[in-house]
Amino acid sequence: MNGRSAVFSLIGLALGASLLGGGNAMAQAPDVSVGLIAPMSGIYARYGQVMRMGATMGVKDINDQGGIKALGGAKLKLVVVDSGDSTEKAKSAAERMVADYPDLVAATGAYLSSFTLAVTEVTERAKLPVLTLSYSDLITARGFKYVFQTSAPAGRQAEIALPSILELAQKASGKRPRTVAIVTDNTAASLSTVKALKDGLLAKNGLELVVDETFTPPLADASSLIQRVRSRRPDLLFFLPTVISDAKLILEKMNETNVKVPVISFGIAIAEPEVMKTVSPTLLNGVMSAVGNWGAKGQEALIMRMKTEYNEPWMTQNAISTYGDMWIMKAALERAATEGGKKADREAVGQAMHTLDEGPSPYFPGGVLKFDEAGHRVGATLTVIQWQNGVPVTVFPEAQAVAQPIWPGK
Repeated sequence: MNGRSAVFSLIGLALGASLLGGGNAMAQAPDVSVGLIAPMSGIYARYGQVMRMGATMGVKDINDQGGIKALGGAKLKLVVVDSGDSTEKAKSAAERMVADYPDLVAATGAYLSSFTLAVTEVTERAKLPVLTLSYSDLITARGFKYVFQTSAPAGRQAEIALPSILELAQKASGKRPRTVAIVTDNTAASLSTVKALKDGLLAKNGLELVVDETFTPPLADASSLIQRVRSRRPDLLFFLPTVISDAKLILEKMNETNVKVPVISFGIAIAEPEVMKTVSPTLLNGVMSAVGNWGAKGQEALIMRMKTEYNEPWMTQNAISTYGDMWIMKAALERAATEGGKKADREAVGQAMHTLDEGPSPYFPGGVLKFDEAGHRVGATLTVIQWQNGVPVTVFPEAQAVAQPIWPGK
């Protein structure tokens, strides 16, 4: 072989290898984009960052286990969009998301119910299915076809939680509570819970409302709020914050003014790891909260991964729920692709979510992975967590509890 022939031979070999590699690349199924829209900046950034942790873990596990098999092993690709820290910013972020990422087939978010209400007004018009843990009853009361609520709505959570808490008080203290104070911020989920309490649940359970206070977060001073609680001496304090600093202020002011009232919360602001950095474990011990989801029995391996991979001391509802949402998206994609001839666009995924029936839910409390016509997850309940020895642990439902509940002061 002369020099020129050798050169052409090498070029031919290289070209053949390149074409072969290109053929393999072409055979690889394209990624499927799924979204997370949540606060990554501002006063709620901490929650959004934890949501991203859970979603990232879910995407990794799905991809490591073969991706979307009905789409030839396509991998999920997570697109994260910052909703900011206001309703206006959240709506603008949703508009950017649907414009900048037309290939999104589904999304999860948006943390606060007020954000979720604004975001889903946009995503509904774009026919983009959105999963959310947000609590507000309004989310699935608008007749939307592309919104799916994995939590029990706020009113239903209060309905489930209240009798259980009163029964615990009676059993542990020998006295059934008769009076209650409500101190709440004015976010949508908090107000939904309070509305359910005031519209009949308190009376149904024999409770008299003696303090009713609403504030705009973040609080600058809790003195006047706690003074009202102190003067009326209720048997229970229902406290509904969504900002960690507000939880801190209230608990510290209660301690400072010697207000000894069992605190029952709704939501996770009172159980975030940051609370431990600023509030004494003694002040927190016994505080309960009803939440949409939490790391529980059967999820020990995931909880350990949160500790080792992200240095998180426990798994909050924001992490476990977005993790579970990725698996719901996978199930819907598999169904949509199977029924749609190996194709799965956002409309098909939305329709598939309405027909899912995946049996008992491994990542959400109670019920099954199935949605009714309005978008409620069928049979969804809640989780009651309680601070015990410096850790908020699941104490209800019994099947998922990792500890027995205690009554504050006992």
